[in-house]
Amino acid sequence: MLSNISEKLESLSAAERKVGECALAEPKWFVHAAVAEIADRAQVSQPTVIRFCRSLNYKGLPEFKLALSASISHSGLPYVHEELNTDDSMSEVMEKVLGNTAAALLGARRSLKESELENAIAMLTHARRIEFYGVGNSGIVAQDAQHKFFRFGISTVAYSDTHIQLMAAAVLSPQDVLVVISNSGSSIEVLDAVSIAKENGAQVIAITRTDSPLAQLADCVLAVTAQEDSTRYTPMVSRLLQLAIIDILAIGLALRLGETASLQLEKGKRSVIRHRMDEHHHSS
Repeated sequence: MLSNISEKLESLSAAERKVGECALAEPKWFVHAAVAEIADRAQVSQPTVIRFCRSLNYKGLPEFKLALSASISHSGLPYVHEELNTDDSMSEVMEKVLGNTAAALLGARRSLKESELENAIAMLTHARRIEFYGVGNSGIVAQDAQHKFFRFGISTVAYSDTHIQLMAAAVLSPQDVLVVISNSGSSIEVLDAVSIAKENGAQVIAITRTDSPLAQLADCVLAVTAQEDSTRYTPMVSRLLQLAIIDILAIGLALRLGETASLQLEKGKRSVIRHRMDEHHHSS
């Protein structure tokens, strides 16, 4: 994209060219700068900044910034990670949280490997039982996963207590699949449970960082890469990535199971409707 901007500089007006030169000189600064700051640095009017973006076929400054941030990504992640500050207005908080989340979700396209997803779906399709382990924030994701998967008529359970995880892992078998969700992938208790599950022959799918100890142990790794430079809400972003991966797995499994899954979901809905009708009948 940077080479694209420099190619188009010639065809722009002198004022718009100054904005383009600003973007080329400091793309990372440009991504975070407000329209007034850009206008000030380029010594042009604010409408000129918007016109420059439109001349390059973007609807406006936000869309141009998103494209620019994606093109100057480092380690495969769009560089839009903006720090939250105590004096931020609610509008800035909204912009930053949504911007950082969008950047992380787009970055997941690069870190998630199709072969690993295929591998995970194959394991889940043949599983007699699926267990989901997660602690803290990841425990909530494990519960969400169990909520989605039990509707397929598969025996599933979610555990967020490390002692119960250890005991449950001890009775897993080679027909079972364990899905472990962990942002750090380095909790000793979780790693112990995974080791026990593997000793019993269970297959392990890890939703974690690729460089974590958990990733080393797992049979299949679905990479979650959230930028770590803001401890204040990295867990928020990683949780959303984890939830998105669970959705991909649930939809992938539903498509693979095809008819069976549809029938199970139908059956589930019918029993809920029947239960409600019975309740209504008894109460009237």
